[in-house]
Amino acid sequence: YEMLMAGRARLADGIDVVVGVVETHGRKETQALLDGYEVIPRRQVEYRGRTLDEMDIDAILKRRPQLVLVDELAHTNAPGSRHPKRYLDVQEILAQGIDVYTTLNIQHVESLNDVVAQITRVRVRETVPDSIIDEADDIEVIDLTPDDLIKRLHEGKVYFPNTAQRAIENYFSPGNLTALRELALRRTAQRVDEQLLNHMQSHAIPGPWAAGERVLVCV
Repeated sequence: YEMLMAGRARLADGIDVVVGVVETHGRKETQALLDGYEVIPRRQVEYRGRTLDEMDIDAILKRRPQLVLVDELAHTNAPGSRHPKRYLDVQEILAQGIDVYTTLNIQHVESLNDVVAQITRVRVRETVPDSIIDEADDIEVIDLTPDDLIKRLHEGKVYFPNTAQRAIENYFSPGNLTALRELALRRTAQRVDEQLLNHMQSHAIPGPWAAGERVLVCV
Protein backbone atom coordinates (compact mmCIF):
# COMPACT_ATOMS: atom_id res chain seq x y z
CA TYR A 1 0.00 0.00 0.00
CA GLU A 2 2.60 2.53 1.09
CA MET A 3 4.85 1.97 -1.93
CA LEU A 4 1.93 2.56 -4.30
CA MET A 5 0.83 5.64 -2.37
CA ALA A 6 4.38 7.02 -2.41
CA GLY A 7 4.62 6.35 -6.14
CA ARG A 8 1.34 8.16 -6.70
CA ALA A 9 2.71 11.19 -4.86
CA ARG A 10 5.73 11.18 -7.20
CA LEU A 11 3.38 10.98 -10.18
CA ALA A 12 1.59 14.06 -8.88
CA ASP A 13 4.99 15.80 -8.73
CA GLY A 14 5.47 15.15 -12.44
CA ILE A 15 7.86 12.21 -12.09
CA ASP A 16 7.65 9.47 -14.73
CA VAL A 17 6.65 6.41 -12.65
CA VAL A 18 5.83 2.88 -13.82
CA VAL A 19 5.02 -0.35 -12.02
CA GLY A 20 7.58 -3.06 -12.69
CA VAL A 21 5.87 -5.67 -10.54
CA VAL A 22 3.29 -5.55 -7.76
CA GLU A 23 2.04 -8.78 -6.23
CA THR A 24 -1.67 -8.26 -5.53
CA HIS A 25 -2.22 -11.88 -4.43
CA GLY A 26 -5.80 -11.43 -5.58
CA ARG A 27 -6.52 -8.61 -3.14
CA LYS A 28 -9.02 -6.14 -4.57
CA GLU A 29 -7.73 -3.25 -2.43
CA THR A 30 -4.21 -3.60 -3.83
CA GLN A 31 -5.50 -4.00 -7.38
CA ALA A 32 -7.52 -0.79 -7.00
CA LEU A 33 -4.38 1.11 -6.01
CA LEU A 34 -2.86 0.25 -9.40
CA ASP A 35 -5.48 2.36 -11.19
CA GLY A 36 -3.82 5.24 -12.99
CA TYR A 37 -0.41 3.59 -13.13
CA GLU A 38 1.37 2.41 -16.24
CA VAL A 39 2.11 -1.25 -15.54
CA ILE A 40 4.92 -2.92 -17.49
CA PRO A 41 3.64 -6.31 -18.74
CA ARG A 42 5.41 -9.22 -17.15
CA ARG A 43 7.56 -11.74 -18.96
CA GLN A 44 6.23 -15.29 -19.08
CA VAL A 45 8.52 -18.18 -18.21
CA GLU A 46 7.65 -21.84 -18.83
CA TYR A 47 8.76 -24.14 -16.02
CA ARG A 48 7.74 -27.76 -15.48
CA GLY A 49 4.51 -27.37 -17.39
CA ARG A 50 3.57 -24.14 -15.64
CA THR A 51 3.60 -20.57 -16.92
CA LEU A 52 5.16 -18.18 -14.43
CA ASP A 53 5.10 -14.38 -14.64
CA GLU A 54 8.28 -12.46 -13.85
CA MET A 55 9.31 -8.82 -14.05
CA ASP A 56 10.48 -7.87 -17.54
CA ILE A 57 13.81 -6.10 -17.03
CA ASP A 58 14.37 -5.46 -20.73
CA ALA A 59 10.95 -3.82 -21.11
CA ILE A 60 11.67 -1.55 -18.14
CA LEU A 61 15.09 -0.57 -19.48
CA LYS A 62 13.60 0.12 -22.91
CA ARG A 63 10.84 2.26 -21.37
CA ARG A 64 13.40 4.13 -19.18
CA PRO A 65 11.09 5.73 -16.58
CA GLN A 66 12.49 7.92 -13.84
CA LEU A 67 11.11 5.63 -11.14
CA VAL A 68 9.94 2.00 -11.14
CA LEU A 69 7.98 0.28 -8.37
CA VAL A 70 9.14 -3.25 -7.56
CA ASP A 71 7.32 -5.34 -4.95
CA GLU A 72 8.79 -8.17 -2.85
CA LEU A 73 12.53 -7.59 -3.20
CA ALA A 74 13.41 -11.01 -1.75
CA HIS A 75 11.47 -12.89 -4.45
CA THR A 76 13.20 -15.83 -6.14
CA ASN A 77 12.86 -15.67 -9.93
CA ALA A 78 11.78 -18.62 -12.03
CA PRO A 79 14.56 -20.90 -13.29
CA GLY A 80 15.88 -19.63 -16.61
CA SER A 81 15.53 -15.97 -15.65
CA ARG A 82 18.46 -13.63 -16.24
CA HIS A 83 19.02 -13.33 -12.50
CA PRO A 84 18.09 -15.87 -9.82
CA LYS A 85 16.83 -13.17 -7.42
CA ARG A 86 14.69 -10.08 -7.86
CA TYR A 87 17.13 -7.90 -5.92
CA LEU A 88 19.66 -8.60 -8.70
CA ASP A 89 17.09 -7.40 -11.23
CA VAL A 90 16.80 -4.22 -9.17
CA GLN A 91 20.56 -3.75 -9.13
CA GLU A 92 20.64 -3.94 -12.94
CA ILE A 93 17.85 -1.36 -13.19
CA LEU A 94 19.62 0.97 -10.75
CA ALA A 95 22.87 0.62 -12.71
CA GLN A 96 21.04 2.12 -15.71
CA GLY A 97 20.17 5.27 -13.77
CA ILE A 98 16.56 4.39 -12.98
CA ASP A 99 15.34 4.91 -9.41
CA VAL A 100 13.53 2.08 -7.64
CA TYR A 101 10.99 1.93 -4.83
CA THR A 102 10.75 -1.58 -3.39
CA THR A 103 9.38 -3.50 -0.42
CA LEU A 104 11.05 -5.91 1.99
CA ASN A 105 9.92 -7.66 5.16
CA ILE A 106 12.37 -7.67 8.06
CA GLN A 107 12.47 -11.49 8.15
CA HIS A 108 14.14 -11.46 4.72
CA VAL A 109 17.23 -9.49 5.84
CA GLU A 110 20.16 -11.88 5.55
CA SER A 111 22.01 -10.91 8.75
CA LEU A 112 18.84 -11.43 10.81
CA ASN A 113 18.05 -14.87 9.39
CA ASP A 114 19.24 -16.82 12.43
CA VAL A 115 17.54 -14.48 14.88
CA VAL A 116 14.25 -14.68 12.99
CA ALA A 117 14.47 -18.48 12.90
CA GLN A 118 15.05 -18.54 16.64
CA ILE A 119 12.02 -16.30 17.26
CA THR A 120 9.57 -17.84 14.82
CA ARG A 121 11.00 -21.39 14.57
CA VAL A 122 10.76 -20.99 10.80
CA ARG A 123 13.83 -20.74 8.58
CA VAL A 124 13.23 -18.11 5.88
CA ARG A 125 14.85 -19.27 2.65
CA GLU A 126 14.51 -16.08 0.62
CA THR A 127 16.92 -13.45 1.93
CA VAL A 128 18.45 -10.20 0.72
CA PRO A 129 22.08 -9.28 1.52
CA ASP A 130 22.50 -6.43 3.97
CA SER A 131 24.66 -4.65 1.40
CA ILE A 132 21.57 -4.08 -0.75
CA ILE A 133 19.88 -2.31 2.15
CA ASP A 134 23.00 -0.33 3.02
CA GLU A 135 23.22 0.96 -0.57
CA ALA A 136 19.67 2.37 -0.47
CA ASP A 137 19.41 6.17 -0.43
CA ASP A 138 16.56 5.99 2.05
CA ILE A 139 14.69 3.43 4.15
CA GLU A 140 11.16 3.90 5.43
CA VAL A 141 9.72 1.64 8.09
CA ILE A 142 6.02 0.92 7.66
CA ASP A 143 5.30 0.45 11.33
CA LEU A 144 2.14 -1.32 12.41
CA THR A 145 1.34 -2.53 15.90
CA PRO A 146 0.72 -6.30 16.18
CA ASP A 147 -2.95 -5.60 16.85
CA ASP A 148 -3.26 -3.52 13.66
CA LEU A 149 -1.57 -6.18 11.54
CA ILE A 150 -3.70 -8.96 13.02
CA LYS A 151 -6.77 -6.86 12.25
CA ARG A 152 -5.62 -6.56 8.63
CA LEU A 153 -5.12 -10.33 8.54
CA HIS A 154 -8.66 -10.92 9.78
CA GLU A 155 -9.96 -8.49 7.13
CA GLY A 156 -8.24 -10.46 4.36
CA LYS A 157 -5.90 -7.60 3.47
CA VAL A 158 -2.74 -9.72 3.81
CA TYR A 159 -3.87 -13.29 3.10
CA PHE A 160 -7.12 -14.84 2.01
CA PRO A 161 -9.40 -15.57 4.99
CA ASN A 162 -8.85 -19.34 4.77
CA THR A 163 -5.11 -18.92 5.42
CA ALA A 164 -5.18 -15.82 7.63
CA GLN A 165 -6.21 -17.68 10.79
CA ARG A 166 -3.43 -20.27 10.38
CA ALA A 167 -0.95 -17.42 9.89
CA ILE A 168 -2.11 -15.72 13.10
CA GLU A 169 -1.85 -18.95 15.07
CA ASN A 170 1.63 -19.69 13.79
CA TYR A 171 4.11 -17.29 12.14
CA PHE A 172 2.15 -14.10 12.76
CA SER A 173 1.33 -14.69 16.41
CA PRO A 174 1.25 -11.55 18.58
CA GLY A 175 4.55 -12.52 20.23
CA ASN A 176 6.32 -13.08 16.91
CA LEU A 177 4.98 -9.83 15.48
CA THR A 178 6.21 -7.87 18.49
CA ALA A 179 9.70 -9.36 18.15
CA LEU A 180 9.83 -8.80 14.37
CA ARG A 181 8.65 -5.22 14.84
CA GLU A 182 11.48 -4.60 17.31
CA LEU A 183 14.00 -6.08 14.86
CA ALA A 184 12.77 -3.75 12.12
CA LEU A 185 13.03 -0.68 14.34
CA ARG A 186 16.49 -1.67 15.59
CA ARG A 187 17.78 -2.32 12.06
CA THR A 188 16.49 1.06 10.91
CA ALA A 189 17.99 2.81 13.94
CA GLN A 190 21.33 1.23 13.04
CA ARG A 191 21.05 2.72 9.55
CA VAL A 192 20.24 6.18 10.98
CA ASP A 193 23.28 5.96 13.28
CA GLU A 194 25.49 5.15 10.29
CA GLN A 195 24.10 8.10 8.34
CA LEU A 196 24.70 10.44 11.28
CA LEU A 197 28.27 9.19 11.69
CA ASN A 198 28.98 9.66 7.98
CA HIS A 199 27.55 13.18 8.15
CA MET A 200 29.74 14.06 11.13
CA GLN A 201 32.85 12.66 9.50
CA SER A 202 32.25 14.36 6.15
CA HIS A 203 31.70 17.74 7.84
CA ALA A 204 34.44 17.32 10.46
CA ILE A 205 31.91 17.65 13.28
CA PRO A 206 33.30 16.58 16.67
CA GLY A 207 31.24 14.08 18.62
CA PRO A 208 29.56 12.29 20.11
CA TRP A 209 26.39 14.36 20.16
CA ALA A 210 24.15 14.19 23.20
CA ALA A 211 21.07 12.43 21.85
CA GLY A 212 19.28 11.99 25.16
CA GLU A 213 19.58 11.99 28.92
CA ARG A 214 22.36 10.02 30.56
CA VAL A 215 22.57 8.82 34.13
CA LEU A 216 25.83 8.08 35.91
CA VAL A 217 25.56 5.72 38.86
CA CYS A 218 28.43 5.31 41.31
CA VAL A 219 28.58 1.90 42.95
